[in-house]
Amino acid sequence: MFLKGLQDKFKVKSGLKYLKEEMEKPPKSVTREKGVASIGCIVDVDSFSKAEVFYELIEEFSLRPNAIKIIGYKSEYDKNSPYAIQMFSDKDLGWKGQIENGYVLEFLGREYDILINYYERDSLMMKLLSVKTPARLKVGLAAQDPKVNDLILNTPLNDFELFKSELKKYLKVLKEI
Repeated sequence: MFLKGLQDKFKVKSGLKYLKEEMEKPPKSVTREKGVASIGCIVDVDSFSKAEVFYELIEEFSLRPNAIKIIGYKSEYDKNSPYAIQMFSDKDLGWKGQIENGYVLEFLGREYDILINYYERDSLMMKLLSVKTPARLKVGLAAQDPKVNDLILNTPLNDFELFKSELKKYLKVLKEI
């Protein structure tokens, strides 16, 4: 039990080191054309439990039904419990900032036009996933580290309708839609 706690502590330390190194590098460019065809969403389910509302963006931006991929973060969750979306947690942290979860690997296997980082907490796991996800434009909330996102919307976490309208407004300004 003691060794497990010590191992977890070192995993967190190596994860933080990896995150710091990745955030100092210039972001990897994604060579997708302008426009919104695919959206990835990282949602803090502990703070915002209605992650399924992101599927409304399919209608909002006239996307294909499978154009949105949502992954939820819960600090602790039971893998046997049913969730409407795919989940990951702190238990999935591996060595050197790797996230050992099949859903995360599947999420990282796609390129996105927009990555929505819908969380306010300073969480190592969500930041790692945000940094590793290939996306042309990364959008987040004001409470996050500005190094993670390209566009920061100052909206409250629980007001999804305001977030959606602000996102649409700024995507029009950027000539993405």
